[in-house]
Amino acid sequence: MRRYQGTTDTDKNGGRVVVVTKNGFPKILDPKPSQKLWNHSPNGFNWGYAGSGPAQLALAILLDVTGDKALSSRLHQAFKSEIVSTWPAGQVWVYTEDQVKAWLDVHKEERCQK
Repeated sequence: MRRYQGTTDTDKNGGRVVVVTKNGFPKILDPKPSQKLWNHSPNGFNWGYAGSGPAQLALAILLDVTGDKALSSRLHQAFKSEIVSTWPAGQVWVYTEDQVKAWLDVHKEERCQK
């Protein structure tokens, strides 16, 4: 089962770096596949508010779990609003593949729309 974790770190210049791992370090969740689909945030991921970084993260997680570009595009804003934006900004969070699938089950009707 996939397990996603978001953390913040400091780069060598003292700037804030957002890191989202998949199944533990060092496997980083790559924003590029989701950015090819919809580039909300060229700077990557974030969470804890309803902006472009959380939208990119929501899209990336849905795409990674489902592999379905149309479904991920259709539902990522709702996933951002209901899930990603609620994770405390700047704090560590963990979310599993099973939790993503449970969220998708609640949104079955939206999943079936073309």
